[in-house]
Amino acid sequence: MDGYSTRNALLFLKETRTSGPMGTVDETELTGSRSRVEQIFDMIVNRIERGLIRPGEKLPSIRIAAKTFGVSKNTTVDAYERLVASGRVESRPGSGFYVSLHRPKQAGYESPTKIEAVDIVWLLREQLDKRYEVRIGDGRPPAAWMEGSEVGPFLRPVTRPGKRALPESYGSPYGLLALRERIALTLAERSINVEPAQVLMTQGANDALDIIVRHFIEPGDAVLVDSPGYYPLFGKLRLAKARLHGVRRNADGPDPDDLVRRAEATGAKLFFTQSLAHNPTGCSITLPMAYRLMQVATRYDLRIIDTDPFADILPAGSPRLAALDQLDRVIYVGTFAKTLSASLRSGYIAGDATTIAALADLKMITRANSSGYVEQIVYDLITSGRYRGHLKRLTGRVELATAQAHDALAKLDLPVFGHPGGGFYMWCELPKHVDDKQLSTIAAAQSILLAPGSAFNPEGTPTSPAMRVNIAYAGDARFARFMRDNGATFSRMR
Repeated sequence: MDGYSTRNALLFLKETRTSGPMGTVDETELTGSRSRVEQIFDMIVNRIERGLIRPGEKLPSIRIAAKTFGVSKNTTVDAYERLVASGRVESRPGSGFYVSLHRPKQAGYESPTKIEAVDIVWLLREQLDKRYEVRIGDGRPPAAWMEGSEVGPFLRPVTRPGKRALPESYGSPYGLLALRERIALTLAERSINVEPAQVLMTQGANDALDIIVRHFIEPGDAVLVDSPGYYPLFGKLRLAKARLHGVRRNADGPDPDDLVRRAEATGAKLFFTQSLAHNPTGCSITLPMAYRLMQVATRYDLRIIDTDPFADILPAGSPRLAALDQLDRVIYVGTFAKTLSASLRSGYIAGDATTIAALADLKMITRANSSGYVEQIVYDLITSGRYRGHLKRLTGRVELATAQAHDALAKLDLPVFGHPGGGFYMWCELPKHVDDKQLSTIAAAQSILLAPGSAFNPEGTPTSPAMRVNIAYAGDARFARFMRDNGATFSRMR
């Protein structure tokens, strides 16, 4: 039986090398950008899944497989070991490698039509699970905009030990010094003057916000936020048992008059905002409005936490509160997640030295440290020039997608709020008769992810129906058809 199985498997391997028409991988594919180990692994897994190699059958020996694939024995060993690690193949000492009799369990698929509630937890979960075909409400760009670029090879797992040196132990709680020095130079280009000791590395902007919330907020504290604003922040603040008060967001930034009213009425001492390429409206603050905002902050002794996730694809001279204030009462949050990779969790906090020292202590207690390995990858990408090249392409994609999204929404008679640009989002008002939560529920049943405006309301009070639109997906014909079929455009009202 073993002899028969080996011959059968060997025939399969030879077929793999020669039969392009059957959808198999031919010799030319073994010279592509993916490693030969990965390609051999995928080819054998594909045949196992399709039943071309049956459970219990023996794979060719290392020597024969190496000769058949035209690779070294070490490469074949790596591929076979990966098959064993995946559970699809088992190694029998003294005998060889066999297709496992027990297939790895596959994760169950949950239909996206089963919705208990359209809320911020649902919206965040659906962006991570990616169960919807049409992703108008997604907060992230297509993977091809990020991992598909030339930075992709740096973001893939390292398969060979020693390919990249690991940072020593945990390292400083402030994060990789070389990267903090580079970030300080970048901030200087934005007219924000800091020392590396004023920069604290985090695991992205969300992690930075969590550290800040933990440090500053006690249960019952009043906190001011953008309205509409960043819904994951609302969740963190509610977990801290803070009282949220929304500051109206206009097309040119937070409304300073509303900020005055809220500060006087609540006694709040913290204001969380996103000045540029605002999430969810996509609009940016103007210089006169930024100046007025800082005047109000000084008058009412407000600390402002300003998140700037799209900074690397926005002009360095954009009006930034941190540049006006020089980090006296402004805490600046940056991240590489929006412009490099959402799965590469790296960000930072910049502030006055005393505040950063306190936040570093809290980070050390609650997280031990951020990933020095990830920070080294980011530093390598920056200093090699690859990140700069990637940003040029990303900026072009965003500009093109923004123009196309404007055209697509205009055809639906959906008015766009303000003048969004530089980020991934637009904010669209919906007809008054539309319930944006109900619309999202109906869309989900058709595998369309919508981000209802109510999810971005910090106070949970009734607001005018609206939706956030991801510019990368606005032109999807299925989205347009759905909106028309459900009377969710203004064209039917004219």
